[in-house]
Amino acid sequence: MTTTTLTSREFNQDTSRARKAANEGPVIITDRGRPAHVLLSIEEYRRLTGKGMSLLEALAQTDEGSDFEFDPPKMGGGWLKPVDFE
Repeated sequence: MTTTTLTSREFNQDTSRARKAANEGPVIITDRGRPAHVLLSIEEYRRLTGKGMSLLEALAQTDEGSDFEFDPPKMGGGWLKPVDFE
């Protein structure tokens, strides 16, 4: 994974470079020499946050042949109980 650093001016002048660099690793955008923002690919963001694609996002996909994994979390905690009909 490669980390790229761009000034805010460089980012504004060449966003396609920043987007390409984000596919290789985080892009740190500086403001007056200090790190101010980080640009990540959506895959990296989801990996870091532990969030997968939501059902809404999956249904909103427009690309034919788009493939995704939908693995809803298991519900636990003993909330299912036998019914007592008496």
